[in-house]
Amino acid sequence: MPADPSRILTARQMLAHLGLTPADLVAHPDSSGRTMPTVAEYVPRVAAAASPGTRRTYGTYWNRMTAELGHLRLDEVTASDIEALMRQVTATARTRRMGRQGRHAGEHVIAAARAVYRRAIADGYLTAADSPAHRVAKPRRLPNPRRALTPGELQDISLVARTSGSDVILDALLLRLHTETACRRGGALALRLVDLDTRHALVRLTEKGGTLRWQPITPILAERLQEHAQARGAVLPTDRLLRYRNGQPISSRRYDHLWRRIGECLPWVAAQGISTHWLRHTTLTWVERHFGYGVARAYAGHTDRRGPATTTYIKADLHAVATALAAMTGEPHPTRRCATALKGAAVAAGLRTFWARGGTTTGRICGQRERPAGSPHSAGRRWLHSKLLCGGPRPGHLLPGYSEELRHQAGGCVSRG
Repeated sequence: MPADPSRILTARQMLAHLGLTPADLVAHPDSSGRTMPTVAEYVPRVAAAASPGTRRTYGTYWNRMTAELGHLRLDEVTASDIEALMRQVTATARTRRMGRQGRHAGEHVIAAARAVYRRAIADGYLTAADSPAHRVAKPRRLPNPRRALTPGELQDISLVARTSGSDVILDALLLRLHTETACRRGGALALRLVDLDTRHALVRLTEKGGTLRWQPITPILAERLQEHAQARGAVLPTDRLLRYRNGQPISSRRYDHLWRRIGECLPWVAAQGISTHWLRHTTLTWVERHFGYGVARAYAGHTDRRGPATTTYIKADLHAVATALAAMTGEPHPTRRCATALKGAAVAAGLRTFWARGGTTTGRICGQRERPAGSPHSAGRRWLHSKLLCGGPRPGHLLPGYSEELRHQAGGCVSRG
């Protein structure tokens, strides 16, 4: 398309006004010295600015991106180039038992490319509309095959873990810790001696995204964790809590070894690809069924703001999580006992008000609806007891015989570790 003669004339007039010629523009293409980097030049900058978790997740795909598209400038890469790379990575992904035909690998390619171009936009090399990675759709995610384990399945897994292997004490503690707290592997691996509060039966979990939370555990598990750490060489507050028999902190390989061994004894575990994350599904499903979505959300440690606005108003506190734990394990929790004492004080105040009114139920007592005046004292007592003192049916325990099993697993055996 030929240029507009009037615009050419205007440009020449402006150059003449500035005292420049077209040759000056050719000799100095960019007076600031800022040139568009290639993919190979820019990816190391992105990796340097990324968090360790991001580098671990996207590092492989950034290397592939550099190998295939490294010679191109950032503004020369097209959406077709990135989509072709996604197809290539998907086709060459390693086949696993629970694989999805490379769908996750393809999704990570797009996410890694978007991370590169988000950084380029932030650095001022491109605008948001110039990013080719954001014009390529991610593969649609398939439904998650994970589910909650049944109490029988959980018991079989626990039995194998504590009766086989070279360190049954460590394996039993790992399974119980994940079942009680629904924490991720990273949260358990990051536990330090200072993160254990045996007096209040709490552990401080540090999980993905740098989130921190205090999570209730049963008092007996808190005691066993402390004995385990002390017997295996944890002295300083910053020392890792979970350790091998030789005193070294455990790594993620312990989980791989544990589930491989369980899968050899229980073929259905290997066939379904059951892992530690299934314990998280199991616990959170039980909590949601018995205590509702708000408590399950707090139990899981979810702090993101995505989702319905109702989540702002149904936040559960530490006492609610401790109550769910006590119901699940059948073991009382110190935090829950404090909350029960406060509730008992409120009930006692209601009783004093009740008897001050002559044993009748005239007026509102602790928020209950009004009752006809003149009721007999015995009827009033029965009504107040049924409404304020008697709770509903107690939920069934997820871990039947829990305390006895844990005492059998860890009691008297820590010294041998």
